[in-house]
Amino acid sequence: PFTEYVGEYGVRYNVAVSAGVELMLYPGAFNMTTGPKHWELLQRGRAVDNQCFVACASPARDESAGYVAWGHSTVIDPWGAVLGTTDEKEGIVYADLDFNAVDEVRSFIPTRHQKRTDVYKLGEA
Repeated sequence: PFTEYVGEYGVRYNVAVSAGVELMLYPGAFNMTTGPKHWELLQRGRAVDNQCFVACASPARDESAGYVAWGHSTVIDPWGAVLGTTDEKEGIVYADLDFNAVDEVRSFIPTRHQKRTDVYKLGEA
C-alpha cells in the first residue's frame, strides 16, 4: 500500500483513524531512486496526517538482487519525529511507543472533529 500515490491516502486512512487506530504498520520496498527522497518523508507525513504512530518495514538492501531496496525500516511518532530507524542493512528497529502521545496530539490539533462530512460521503470499499 505504501507505493500508491499520496493523494489516495487521505480519506482511506482517515477512516481508520476515525475508528481509533493509533498505530499503522506498512511494508514497503522503495528503490534507490525514491527511497532517499520519499521513504522517510512519506512516513512522517502519514504520522502527522493521521495523528498516530507509523512503523514501516523494508527489506535490507541487496545490491545483487533484481530489485534493490533502499532499506531503512523506521518508526515515527504522531508529531512526525523519527523514534527509531535502521540503515540499509538487515536489522531491528526498537522504539518505545507512548500511546499518550496520540491522545496529546489529537487534543492539541482536533482534526477528527473538524472534518466536513456534510460535503462528502464515504462509500463501501
